[in-house]
Amino acid sequence: KVSEVSKVTTKADIKPKSMHRAKTWSDDVENLYRFQQAGYRDEVEYKQVKQVDEVECWPETGFVKKLQRRDNTFYYYNRQRECEDKDVHKVKVYVY
Repeated sequence: KVSEVSKVTTKADIKPKSMHRAKTWSDDVENLYRFQQAGYRDEVEYKQVKQVDEVECWPETGFVKKLQRRDNTFYYYNRQRECEDKDVHKVKVYVY
């Protein structure tokens, strides 16, 4: 079990320099959409908060397969694209 103090320090490790909105769909935008649906900024924040080394992905597409939210419930995602064109502009792309 990780102490509360170490959780705070690991969260502060890596911060993005800037953010912009996605304009077109891509594999990266798809995965960001999935992380943001589950309540995380991106894969970096997910790994820091959940203290995991790897995120479970579909081998065929490379898309995120399963994420654990902060309240410990799980989101399960399909192999196919889930981020529709109308949602692409909502995805935040962080620059480190």
